Amino acid sequence: MNAFLATSPVFSAILALGLGIRSLHAALLGVCAALLAAIIAFPLGAAEIGVATIKWLPLVLEVLLIVGGGLLMSEVLRHAGAQAALANWIKGRAGTGVAAVLLVVHGITPFAESVTGFGIGVTIGIPLLVYMGLTPRHAALIGLLGLCAVPWGSMGPGTMIAASLAGLGFDELGIASAALSVLPFAINGCVAAWLVSTPGERPRALLLALLSALVLALAVGLANLAFGTAPAGAVGSVAIICLHLLRGGRAGGEALLPIGRRALHAYGLLLGGVLIAGSLVRFSGLPETWHYIASPALWLFVAALWFCAGRVPAEPLGRAWKSWLQVAPVTGLFIIMGIVMAVSGTAAYLARLLADMGPGYLAISPFVGALGGFVTGSSSGSNAMFAATQAEIARSLGANLLLFMATHNVAAAISILASPGKIEMALQLAGGDGAQRRWVQRLAILVVLCSAALMALLNVLAGDWF
Repeated sequence: MNAFLATSPVFSAILALGLGIRSLHAALLGVCAALLAAIIAFPLGAAEIGVATIKWLPLVLEVLLIVGGGLLMSEVLRHAGAQAALANWIKGRAGTGVAAVLLVVHGITPFAESVTGFGIGVTIGIPLLVYMGLTPRHAALIGLLGLCAVPWGSMGPGTMIAASLAGLGFDELGIASAALSVLPFAINGCVAAWLVSTPGERPRALLLALLSALVLALAVGLANLAFGTAPAGAVGSVAIICLHLLRGGRAGGEALLPIGRRALHAYGLLLGGVLIAGSLVRFSGLPETWHYIASPALWLFVAALWFCAGRVPAEPLGRAWKSWLQVAPVTGLFIIMGIVMAVSGTAAYLARLLADMGPGYLAISPFVGALGGFVTGSSSGSNAMFAATQAEIARSLGANLLLFMATHNVAAAISILASPGKIEMALQLAGGDGAQRRWVQRLAILVVLCSAALMALLNVLAGDWF
Protein backbone atom coordinates (compact mmCIF):
# COMPACT_ATOMS: atom_id res chain seq x y z
CA MET A 1 0.00 0.00 0.00
CA ASN A 2 2.78 2.44 0.94
CA ALA A 3 4.56 1.67 -2.33
CA PHE A 4 1.44 2.55 -4.31
CA LEU A 5 0.96 5.79 -2.37
CA ALA A 6 4.63 6.78 -2.76
CA THR A 7 4.59 6.32 -6.52
CA SER A 8 1.15 7.84 -7.07
CA PRO A 9 2.15 11.56 -7.22
CA VAL A 10 4.69 11.18 -10.02
CA PHE A 11 2.81 8.42 -11.83
CA SER A 12 -0.52 10.25 -11.80
CA ALA A 13 1.01 13.51 -13.06
CA ILE A 14 2.88 11.80 -15.91
CA LEU A 15 -0.13 9.66 -16.85
CA ALA A 16 -2.36 12.74 -16.96
CA LEU A 17 0.11 14.60 -19.18
CA GLY A 18 0.46 11.56 -21.42
CA LEU A 19 -3.32 11.43 -21.86
CA GLY A 20 -3.35 15.04 -22.99
CA ILE A 21 -4.85 16.48 -19.81
CA ARG A 22 -3.95 20.14 -19.19
CA SER A 23 -0.69 20.69 -17.32
CA LEU A 24 -2.49 22.59 -14.56
CA HIS A 25 -4.86 19.71 -13.90
CA ALA A 26 -2.00 17.19 -14.05
CA ALA A 27 -0.05 19.25 -11.51
CA LEU A 28 -3.12 19.50 -9.24
CA LEU A 29 -3.57 15.75 -9.47
CA GLY A 30 0.05 15.22 -8.49
CA VAL A 31 -0.24 17.57 -5.50
CA CYS A 32 -3.45 15.88 -4.32
CA ALA A 33 -1.81 12.46 -4.59
CA ALA A 34 1.24 13.70 -2.66
CA LEU A 35 -0.97 15.17 0.08
CA LEU A 36 -3.03 11.98 0.26
CA ALA A 37 0.13 9.88 0.58
CA ALA A 38 1.43 12.19 3.31
CA ILE A 39 -1.84 12.03 5.26
CA ILE A 40 -2.31 8.24 5.05
CA ALA A 41 1.20 6.81 5.10
CA PHE A 42 3.69 9.58 5.87
CA PRO A 43 1.98 11.95 8.35
CA LEU A 44 3.54 15.21 9.54
CA GLY A 45 2.98 17.06 12.76
CA ALA A 46 1.84 20.68 12.91
CA ALA A 47 5.31 21.84 13.98
CA GLU A 48 6.94 20.08 11.03
CA ILE A 49 4.46 21.62 8.61
CA GLY A 50 5.19 25.08 10.01
CA VAL A 51 8.95 24.65 9.71
CA ALA A 52 8.64 23.34 6.15
CA THR A 53 6.41 26.25 5.15
CA ILE A 54 8.86 28.83 6.50
CA LYS A 55 11.76 27.08 4.78
CA TRP A 56 10.26 26.53 1.32
CA LEU A 57 7.77 29.38 0.81
CA PRO A 58 10.50 31.93 -0.10
CA LEU A 59 11.83 29.58 -2.79
CA VAL A 60 8.39 29.12 -4.36
CA LEU A 61 7.74 32.87 -4.37
CA GLU A 62 11.18 33.65 -5.83
CA VAL A 63 10.72 31.17 -8.68
CA LEU A 64 7.26 32.53 -9.49
CA LEU A 65 8.58 36.10 -9.51
CA ILE A 66 11.41 35.07 -11.87
CA VAL A 67 8.81 33.57 -14.19
CA GLY A 68 6.79 36.79 -14.11
CA GLY A 69 9.80 39.02 -14.64
CA GLY A 70 11.02 36.99 -17.59
CA LEU A 71 7.64 37.08 -19.28
CA LEU A 72 7.24 40.82 -18.68
CA MET A 73 10.72 41.54 -20.07
CA SER A 74 9.98 39.53 -23.20
CA GLU A 75 6.60 41.16 -23.79
CA VAL A 76 7.72 44.78 -23.38
CA LEU A 77 10.64 44.23 -25.77
CA ARG A 78 8.41 42.54 -28.33
CA HIS A 79 5.72 45.21 -28.06
CA ALA A 80 8.22 48.03 -28.60
CA GLY A 81 9.77 46.34 -31.64
CA ALA A 82 13.09 45.91 -29.86
CA GLN A 83 13.33 42.18 -30.59
CA ALA A 84 12.72 42.80 -34.31
CA ALA A 85 15.32 45.60 -34.36
CA LEU A 86 17.93 43.37 -32.74
CA ALA A 87 17.08 40.52 -35.12
CA ASN A 88 17.51 42.68 -38.23
CA TRP A 89 20.83 44.04 -36.97
CA ILE A 90 22.18 40.56 -36.19
CA LYS A 91 21.09 39.31 -39.61
CA GLY A 92 23.16 42.00 -41.26
CA ARG A 93 26.20 41.17 -39.17
CA ALA A 94 26.07 37.37 -39.14
CA GLY A 95 25.47 36.54 -42.79
CA THR A 96 24.74 32.88 -43.50
CA GLY A 97 26.53 29.52 -43.29
CA VAL A 98 27.71 27.25 -40.51
CA ALA A 99 29.22 30.03 -38.39
CA ALA A 100 25.99 32.04 -38.54
CA VAL A 101 23.94 28.98 -37.55
CA LEU A 102 26.27 28.28 -34.60
CA LEU A 103 25.90 31.92 -33.58
CA VAL A 104 22.17 31.21 -33.18
CA VAL A 105 22.55 27.76 -31.56
CA HIS A 106 25.33 28.61 -29.09
CA GLY A 107 24.86 32.35 -28.71
CA ILE A 108 21.65 34.18 -29.52
CA THR A 109 19.08 31.58 -28.48
CA PRO A 110 20.91 30.64 -25.22
CA PHE A 111 21.25 34.33 -24.33
CA ALA A 112 17.58 35.05 -24.97
CA GLU A 113 16.61 31.91 -23.07
CA SER A 114 18.88 32.82 -20.15
CA VAL A 115 17.33 36.24 -19.64
CA THR A 116 13.70 35.26 -20.30
CA GLY A 117 13.29 31.47 -20.28
CA PHE A 118 10.43 29.05 -20.93
CA GLY A 119 11.35 28.50 -24.60
CA ILE A 120 11.13 32.19 -25.45
CA GLY A 121 14.67 32.04 -26.89
CA VAL A 122 13.44 30.25 -30.02
CA THR A 123 11.18 33.20 -30.85
CA ILE A 124 14.34 35.16 -31.65
CA GLY A 125 16.50 32.37 -33.08
CA ILE A 126 14.07 30.79 -35.54
CA PRO A 127 13.20 33.99 -37.47
CA LEU A 128 16.94 34.56 -37.93
CA LEU A 129 17.36 31.05 -39.33
CA VAL A 130 14.46 31.54 -41.73
CA TYR A 131 16.10 34.76 -42.95
CA MET A 132 19.30 32.80 -43.61
CA GLY A 133 17.38 30.71 -46.14
CA LEU A 134 16.85 27.50 -44.17
CA THR A 135 13.84 25.34 -44.94
CA PRO A 136 11.02 25.47 -42.35
CA ARG A 137 11.82 22.07 -40.89
CA HIS A 138 15.56 22.82 -40.65
CA ALA A 139 14.88 26.24 -39.13
CA ALA A 140 12.48 24.69 -36.59
CA LEU A 141 14.85 21.90 -35.53
CA ILE A 142 17.98 24.06 -35.39
CA GLY A 143 16.08 26.73 -33.48
CA LEU A 144 15.13 24.09 -30.92
CA LEU A 145 18.76 22.94 -30.71
CA GLY A 146 19.51 26.41 -29.36
CA LEU A 147 17.70 25.36 -26.16
CA CYS A 148 20.96 23.82 -24.98
CA ALA A 149 21.65 26.08 -21.97
CA VAL A 150 18.31 25.60 -20.23
CA PRO A 151 19.87 24.96 -16.76
CA TRP A 152 20.44 28.74 -16.79
CA GLY A 153 17.14 29.61 -18.49
CA SER A 154 15.34 32.56 -16.91
CA MET A 155 18.38 32.99 -14.64
CA GLY A 156 18.27 29.41 -13.39
CA PRO A 157 15.10 28.70 -11.35
CA GLY A 158 15.14 25.06 -12.50
CA THR A 159 18.68 24.55 -11.24
CA MET A 160 17.77 26.45 -8.06
CA ILE A 161 14.89 24.02 -7.42
CA ALA A 162 17.09 20.96 -8.01
CA ALA A 163 19.82 22.29 -5.72
CA SER A 164 17.38 23.16 -2.94
CA LEU A 165 15.53 19.83 -3.02
CA ALA A 166 18.83 17.90 -3.15
CA GLY A 167 20.49 19.89 -0.37
CA LEU A 168 23.23 21.23 -2.64
CA GLY A 169 24.50 24.74 -3.20
CA PHE A 170 22.95 26.63 -6.14
CA ASP A 171 26.34 27.69 -7.53
CA GLU A 172 27.82 24.28 -6.75
CA LEU A 173 25.25 22.52 -8.92
CA GLY A 174 25.56 25.23 -11.58
CA ILE A 175 29.31 24.69 -11.96
CA ALA A 176 28.90 20.91 -12.21
CA SER A 177 26.09 21.35 -14.75
CA ALA A 178 28.30 23.65 -16.82
CA ALA A 179 31.05 21.03 -16.96
CA LEU A 180 28.62 18.32 -18.12
CA SER A 181 26.80 20.62 -20.55
CA VAL A 182 29.72 20.45 -22.94
CA LEU A 183 28.09 17.19 -24.12
CA PRO A 184 24.71 18.62 -25.23
CA PHE A 185 26.46 21.79 -26.46
CA ALA A 186 28.62 19.62 -28.72
CA ILE A 187 25.81 17.29 -29.85
CA ASN A 188 23.42 20.12 -30.67
CA GLY A 189 26.10 22.14 -32.43
CA CYS A 190 27.28 19.17 -34.50
CA VAL A 191 23.74 18.26 -35.57
CA ALA A 192 23.10 21.86 -36.64
CA ALA A 193 26.41 22.07 -38.51
CA TRP A 194 25.75 18.74 -40.26
CA LEU A 195 22.31 19.85 -41.42
CA VAL A 196 23.47 23.13 -43.01
CA SER A 197 26.78 22.01 -44.53
CA THR A 198 27.52 20.17 -47.77
CA PRO A 199 29.27 16.76 -47.59
CA GLY A 200 32.63 18.25 -48.51
CA GLU A 201 32.35 20.95 -45.83
CA ARG A 202 31.25 18.70 -42.98
CA PRO A 203 34.62 17.86 -41.37
CA ARG A 204 35.41 21.57 -41.02
CA ALA A 205 31.84 22.35 -39.96
CA LEU A 206 31.86 19.69 -37.24
CA LEU A 207 35.24 20.91 -35.97
CA LEU A 208 33.90 24.46 -35.78
CA ALA A 209 30.83 23.17 -33.88
CA LEU A 210 33.00 21.34 -31.36
CA LEU A 211 35.20 24.38 -30.79
CA SER A 212 32.13 26.59 -30.36
CA ALA A 213 30.68 24.10 -27.83
CA LEU A 214 33.93 23.97 -25.85
CA VAL A 215 34.18 27.75 -25.70
CA LEU A 216 30.55 28.04 -24.58
CA ALA A 217 31.02 25.44 -21.83
CA LEU A 218 34.22 27.15 -20.67
CA ALA A 219 32.59 30.59 -20.73
CA VAL A 220 29.52 29.42 -18.79
CA GLY A 221 31.70 27.54 -16.29
CA LEU A 222 33.97 30.54 -15.67
CA ALA A 223 30.93 32.82 -15.33
CA ASN A 224 29.52 30.40 -12.72
CA LEU A 225 32.76 30.63 -10.76
CA ALA A 226 33.08 34.39 -11.05
CA PHE A 227 29.50 35.63 -10.82
CA GLY A 228 27.31 32.76 -9.64
CA THR A 229 24.88 30.51 -11.46
CA ALA A 230 22.00 32.93 -12.11
CA PRO A 231 23.73 35.09 -14.76
CA ALA A 232 26.19 32.46 -16.01
CA GLY A 233 24.21 31.36 -19.07
CA ALA A 234 23.72 34.94 -20.24
CA VAL A 235 27.35 35.92 -19.64
CA GLY A 236 28.68 32.79 -21.36
CA SER A 237 26.45 33.16 -24.40
CA VAL A 238 27.44 36.84 -24.75
CA ALA A 239 31.04 35.66 -25.02
CA ILE A 240 30.04 33.30 -27.85
CA ILE A 241 28.05 36.03 -29.62
CA CYS A 242 31.05 38.35 -29.51
CA LEU A 243 33.37 35.59 -30.70
CA HIS A 244 31.23 34.66 -33.71
CA LEU A 245 30.49 38.26 -34.67
CA LEU A 246 34.16 39.22 -34.47
CA ARG A 247 35.20 36.11 -36.36
CA GLY A 248 32.71 36.33 -39.20
CA GLY A 249 31.05 39.73 -38.82
CA ARG A 250 30.41 41.69 -41.97
CA ALA A 251 30.62 45.38 -42.54
CA GLY A 252 27.46 47.09 -43.67
CA GLY A 253 23.96 45.90 -43.03
CA GLU A 254 21.34 47.86 -41.18
CA ALA A 255 22.45 50.04 -38.29
CA LEU A 256 21.00 49.13 -34.92
CA LEU A 257 17.92 51.24 -34.34
CA PRO A 258 17.64 53.32 -31.14
CA ILE A 259 15.00 50.96 -29.75
CA GLY A 260 17.42 48.07 -30.26
CA ARG A 261 20.18 49.95 -28.43
CA ARG A 262 17.79 50.62 -25.57
CA ALA A 263 17.02 46.87 -25.42
CA LEU A 264 20.75 46.13 -25.18
CA HIS A 265 21.02 48.66 -22.35
CA ALA A 266 18.11 46.92 -20.58
CA TYR A 267 19.87 43.56 -20.91
CA GLY A 268 23.02 45.22 -19.59
CA LEU A 269 21.12 46.59 -16.60
CA LEU A 270 19.69 43.14 -15.88
CA LEU A 271 23.05 41.40 -16.04
CA GLY A 272 24.90 44.20 -14.30
CA GLY A 273 22.41 44.32 -11.45
CA VAL A 274 22.60 40.57 -10.84
CA LEU A 275 26.39 40.50 -11.14
CA ILE A 276 27.21 43.56 -9.05
CA ALA A 277 24.64 42.88 -6.33
CA GLY A 278 25.70 39.23 -6.20
CA SER A 279 29.35 40.18 -5.83
CA LEU A 280 28.52 42.61 -3.04
CA VAL A 281 26.57 39.95 -1.15
CA ARG A 282 29.31 37.33 -1.53
CA PHE A 283 32.32 39.49 -0.70
CA SER A 284 30.80 41.62 2.04
CA GLY A 285 29.81 38.67 4.21
CA LEU A 286 26.14 39.66 4.37
CA PRO A 287 23.63 37.09 5.70
CA GLU A 288 22.09 34.63 3.24
CA THR A 289 18.77 36.50 3.28
CA TRP A 290 20.46 39.39 1.45
CA HIS A 291 20.82 37.25 -1.69
CA TYR A 292 17.40 38.51 -2.78
CA ILE A 293 18.90 41.86 -3.81
CA ALA A 294 20.90 39.92 -6.40
CA SER A 295 18.00 37.74 -7.52
CA PRO A 296 16.67 37.88 -11.09
CA ALA A 297 13.27 38.10 -9.41
CA LEU A 298 14.17 41.74 -8.67
CA TRP A 299 16.34 42.74 -11.63
CA LEU A 300 14.07 41.38 -14.38
CA PHE A 301 11.37 43.79 -13.19
CA VAL A 302 13.87 46.63 -12.77
CA ALA A 303 15.16 46.18 -16.32
CA ALA A 304 11.65 45.93 -17.79
CA LEU A 305 10.52 49.07 -15.95
CA TRP A 306 13.65 50.97 -16.99
CA PHE A 307 13.07 50.03 -20.63
CA CYS A 308 9.53 51.41 -20.38
CA ALA A 309 10.69 54.51 -18.49
CA GLY A 310 8.66 53.38 -15.49
CA ARG A 311 5.36 53.02 -17.33
CA VAL A 312 4.51 49.59 -18.75
CA PRO A 313 2.00 49.77 -21.65
CA ALA A 314 -1.27 47.98 -21.03
CA GLU A 315 -0.92 45.49 -23.90
CA PRO A 316 2.41 43.86 -22.92
CA LEU A 317 1.42 43.99 -19.26
CA GLY A 318 -1.81 42.17 -20.05
CA ARG A 319 -0.07 39.59 -22.23
CA ALA A 320 2.59 38.95 -19.59
CA TRP A 321 -0.07 38.60 -16.89
CA LYS A 322 -2.08 36.19 -19.05
CA SER A 323 1.01 34.08 -19.78
CA TRP A 324 2.01 34.14 -16.11
CA LEU A 325 -1.41 32.85 -15.10
CA GLN A 326 -0.83 29.89 -17.44
CA VAL A 327 2.78 29.13 -16.47
CA ALA A 328 3.11 30.10 -12.81
CA PRO A 329 0.39 27.89 -11.26
CA VAL A 330 1.75 24.81 -13.04
CA THR A 331 5.33 25.60 -12.01
CA GLY A 332 4.30 26.36 -8.44
CA LEU A 333 2.18 23.24 -8.07
CA PHE A 334 4.94 20.95 -9.34
CA ILE A 335 7.34 22.57 -6.85
CA ILE A 336 4.81 22.05 -4.06
CA MET A 337 4.39 18.42 -5.07
CA GLY A 338 8.15 17.90 -4.84
CA ILE A 339 8.34 19.70 -1.50
CA VAL A 340 5.49 17.64 0.01
CA MET A 341 7.17 14.44 -1.16
CA ALA A 342 10.53 15.55 0.24
CA VAL A 343 9.29 16.82 3.61
CA SER A 344 6.86 13.99 4.32
CA GLY A 345 9.40 11.28 3.57
CA THR A 346 7.50 10.05 0.51
CA ALA A 347 10.51 10.79 -1.71
CA ALA A 348 12.84 8.95 0.65
CA TYR A 349 10.53 5.91 0.72
CA LEU A 350 10.23 5.92 -3.07
CA ALA A 351 14.00 6.25 -3.31
CA ARG A 352 14.49 3.16 -1.17
CA LEU A 353 12.19 1.21 -3.49
CA LEU A 354 14.05 2.31 -6.59
CA ALA A 355 17.42 1.87 -4.93
CA ASP A 356 16.66 -1.86 -4.69
CA MET A 357 17.62 -1.92 -8.36
CA GLY A 358 21.14 -1.31 -7.12
CA PRO A 359 23.81 0.33 -9.27
CA GLY A 360 21.71 -0.41 -12.35
CA TYR A 361 19.67 2.66 -11.52
CA LEU A 362 22.69 4.85 -12.29
CA ALA A 363 22.07 4.17 -15.98
CA ILE A 364 18.37 5.02 -15.70
CA SER A 365 18.36 8.24 -13.66
CA PRO A 366 19.20 10.68 -16.52
CA PHE A 367 16.34 9.24 -18.55
CA VAL A 368 14.01 9.84 -15.57
CA GLY A 369 15.03 13.51 -15.57
CA ALA A 370 14.66 13.69 -19.34
CA LEU A 371 11.18 12.17 -19.13
CA GLY A 372 10.14 14.87 -16.68
CA GLY A 373 11.45 17.63 -18.95
CA PHE A 374 9.75 16.10 -21.98
CA VAL A 375 6.30 15.79 -20.43
CA THR A 376 6.30 19.12 -18.57
CA GLY A 377 8.26 21.15 -21.14
CA SER A 378 10.15 22.73 -18.26
CA SER A 379 13.32 21.93 -16.33
CA SER A 380 11.68 23.59 -13.32
CA GLY A 381 8.75 21.18 -13.60
CA SER A 382 10.98 18.15 -14.02
CA ASN A 383 13.21 19.08 -11.09
CA ALA A 384 10.21 19.83 -8.90
CA MET A 385 8.83 16.37 -9.68
CA PHE A 386 11.98 14.29 -9.42
CA ALA A 387 14.91 16.11 -7.77
CA ALA A 388 14.10 15.14 -4.18
CA THR A 389 13.59 11.49 -5.12
CA GLN A 390 16.72 11.40 -7.28
CA ALA A 391 18.81 12.87 -4.47
CA GLU A 392 17.55 10.29 -2.00
CA ILE A 393 18.37 7.50 -4.44
CA ALA A 394 21.89 8.86 -4.91
CA ARG A 395 22.41 8.84 -1.15
CA SER A 396 21.00 5.31 -0.86
CA LEU A 397 23.37 4.04 -3.53
CA GLY A 398 26.35 5.87 -2.07
CA ALA A 399 26.82 7.68 -5.41
CA ASN A 400 28.48 11.06 -5.77
CA LEU A 401 25.50 13.33 -5.10
CA LEU A 402 26.79 16.36 -7.01
CA LEU A 403 27.60 14.43 -10.18
CA PHE A 404 24.39 12.40 -9.95
CA MET A 405 22.25 15.53 -9.64
CA ALA A 406 24.20 17.37 -12.33
CA THR A 407 23.50 14.59 -14.84
CA HIS A 408 19.85 14.68 -13.81
CA ASN A 409 19.70 18.47 -14.11
CA VAL A 410 21.32 18.61 -17.55
CA ALA A 411 19.21 15.73 -18.90
CA ALA A 412 16.01 17.32 -17.59
CA ALA A 413 16.96 20.65 -19.16
CA ILE A 414 18.00 19.43 -22.61
CA SER A 415 14.87 17.31 -23.03
CA ILE A 416 12.53 20.30 -23.24
CA LEU A 417 13.63 20.90 -26.85
CA ALA A 418 11.72 17.74 -27.81
CA SER A 419 8.56 18.46 -25.79
CA PRO A 420 5.44 18.60 -27.98
CA GLY A 421 4.61 22.18 -27.00
CA LYS A 422 8.06 23.44 -28.02
CA ILE A 423 7.89 21.50 -31.31
CA GLU A 424 4.56 23.11 -32.14
CA MET A 425 5.81 26.59 -31.29
CA ALA A 426 8.95 26.10 -33.41
CA LEU A 427 6.99 24.94 -36.46
CA GLN A 428 4.65 27.90 -36.16
CA LEU A 429 7.59 30.31 -36.04
CA ALA A 430 9.31 28.63 -38.99
CA GLY A 431 6.21 28.50 -41.17
CA GLY A 432 6.13 24.70 -41.15
CA ASP A 433 3.10 22.45 -41.25
CA GLY A 434 1.93 19.15 -39.82
CA ALA A 435 3.71 17.14 -42.50
CA GLN A 436 7.08 18.31 -41.11
CA ARG A 437 6.23 17.80 -37.45
CA ARG A 438 7.07 14.11 -37.45
CA TRP A 439 10.57 14.71 -38.90
CA VAL A 440 11.34 17.47 -36.40
CA GLN A 441 9.93 15.50 -33.45
CA ARG A 442 11.83 12.33 -34.34
CA LEU A 443 15.21 14.04 -34.69
CA ALA A 444 14.64 16.17 -31.58
CA ILE A 445 13.94 13.04 -29.52
CA LEU A 446 17.04 11.37 -30.98
CA VAL A 447 19.20 14.34 -29.93
CA VAL A 448 17.79 14.20 -26.39
CA LEU A 449 18.35 10.45 -26.14
CA CYS A 450 21.97 10.84 -27.22
CA SER A 451 22.62 13.41 -24.48
CA ALA A 452 20.78 11.33 -21.85
CA ALA A 453 22.73 8.22 -22.85
CA LEU A 454 26.04 10.01 -22.37
CA MET A 455 24.86 11.27 -18.98
CA ALA A 456 23.94 7.69 -18.06
CA LEU A 457 27.38 6.48 -19.11
CA LEU A 458 29.01 9.11 -16.91
CA ASN A 459 26.85 8.03 -13.97
CA VAL A 460 27.84 4.39 -14.42
CA LEU A 461 31.54 5.17 -14.77
CA ALA A 462 31.43 7.46 -11.74
CA GLY A 463 29.58 4.77 -9.76
CA ASP A 464 32.31 2.26 -10.55
CA TRP A 465 34.97 4.79 -9.55
CA PHE A 466 33.40 5.78 -6.25
